[in-house]
Amino acid sequence: MPLNEAFYYGIRIMGKKNDKKDKRTMVEEEKREEDLKEEAAAETADTGDDAADERDAEIASLKEKVGALESEVARLKDEDLRYRAETENYKKRLRQDKENAVKYANEQLIGDLLTPLDNFSRALEAAGQSNDFEVMKKGVEMVEDQLLSTLRQNWGLEMIEAKGREFDPNEMEAYSAKEEEGLEKETVIAEFSKGWKLHGKVLRTAKVMVGKPKSK
Repeated sequence: MPLNEAFYYGIRIMGKKNDKKDKRTMVEEEKREEDLKEEAAAETADTGDDAADERDAEIASLKEKVGALESEVARLKDEDLRYRAETENYKKRLRQDKENAVKYANEQLIGDLLTPLDNFSRALEAAGQSNDFEVMKKGVEMVEDQLLSTLRQNWGLEMIEAKGREFDPNEMEAYSAKEEEGLEKETVIAEFSKGWKLHGKVLRTAKVMVGKPKSK
């Protein structure tokens, strides 16, 4: 083979070898690119799955919190209803107790007066069977003593002793007055109605006649 032809033949052979090499390199690079794409896609898929799992977990947590809050609201509503019912029942009991207190406020007093009333009835019955004034008087006095003793001991009732005392406008009320010999100060000389105190407080003033010292 002539030298020139051999030279050109060698160049063609080398070119063909280079072409084969380039093609192989390109194939390998394409394969590497595909592998990288697959890895990126896999990573993206994994990342998406992780994000979805996180969202699902967050949603589940929120649902759990909502359920707990709804239960708490229901419990508070139930407690409020019970509280309202108890409060209303308490108010009703207070009203009933107040009505009963007013209605039966004098129950013990009336009970204490029953025995003197019984004795007064007996005194009247005895007076009807006898014309003896002294017997009737004695029976009435006994009833009065018993009645006053009961009211004094059990209820703090006290009679205001007025006759013969110096006139006291806080406990007495002057219905009339006249000058009297031998008086140095205003003094009660007659009593029209008795005065009474209840536990030291004036319940009713005594109605009296006042004697005044004579003018000089």
